[in-house]
Amino acid sequence: MSEFSGATLMITGGTGSFGNTVLKHFLDTDIGQIRIFSRDEKKQDDMRHMLQATHPDSAHKVKFYVGDVRDLQSIRDAMPGVDYIFHAAALKQVPSCEFFPMQAVKTNVEGTDNMLHAAIDAGVKRVVCLSTDKAAYPINAMGISKAMMEHVIYANARVAAERGGTTICCTRYGNVMCSRGSVIPLFIDQIHAGSPITITDPNMTRFLMNLDEAVELVKFAFLNANPGDLFIQKADASTIGDLARAVQQLFGDTGTNIIGTRHGEKLYETLMTREERLRAEDMGNYFRVAADSRDLNYDKFVVQGQVHTEADESYTSHNTTRLDVEGTIQKLMTTDYVKEELAGIRHN
Repeated sequence: MSEFSGATLMITGGTGSFGNTVLKHFLDTDIGQIRIFSRDEKKQDDMRHMLQATHPDSAHKVKFYVGDVRDLQSIRDAMPGVDYIFHAAALKQVPSCEFFPMQAVKTNVEGTDNMLHAAIDAGVKRVVCLSTDKAAYPINAMGISKAMMEHVIYANARVAAERGGTTICCTRYGNVMCSRGSVIPLFIDQIHAGSPITITDPNMTRFLMNLDEAVELVKFAFLNANPGDLFIQKADASTIGDLARAVQQLFGDTGTNIIGTRHGEKLYETLMTREERLRAEDMGNYFRVAADSRDLNYDKFVVQGQVHTEADESYTSHNTTRLDVEGTIQKLMTTDYVKEELAGIRHN
């Protein structure tokens, strides 16, 4: 991408699954520098050694910054010279956030606000923030914190646009297969151990998206965003029961145990609410939900005719394209993790 030629890209939470996939997409291009900002120095050291071993000619492009989005000064220290930011730092585990909701607030809400203020002050050109389906009609602490994060994003995007500076946008996607915390690696580990796989509710549906698609969504948002836009990828889904059967067909059938839903889990995922769908633009493989550009002076805005406040339906894993077991197997085979596990390459 020519926009990244010679540029400096910072990835918050950059040692996670998303950050590793971004490196795969960008490292061997003519990008100037990639800054990995995260709080886990052990993962940074592991990533550094991996890059030196696998990309000896381009590993020098990656610079590591130990810090935490909760600590504004640590973000400011990493920001000088940054052109673009992909903001992936977050607490993502639904049960953990249920038991420690203020930790989710500190990272997902306050941490995002810290990052955006630092980016605006430093003159960063574009910021793409990563959100989750759980922010749409949230019922759990993680989703509520991400919903608040989105509102922080839109508020900062409005301020930045008024100043004529940083363009801030957001992406929202569902379950990313084989990412940290995904159920698929858990299923595979249970099968390798000869144990039954544990299923919460076989009738649950989940969007299925691989990490490369997540990066493509962020790149699309980067190229097409107006201030405050929300981008959503159209995605296939499957039931948890079919997902489990697909994994077992690939790795072996060790039986199943139904354990019931965990704290804060939904029966299905919602990527776009009815209200958002009213102002959504269909862009082919993606939806763009434009920001509400009105200010607090509502008396200035006069609407002629009937006012609609809801579309017919939201966009969910129940009403999108549903994959059967064979289709789910084909989707699983688009992930490096599953292909490597089938080849006998174990992950730490």
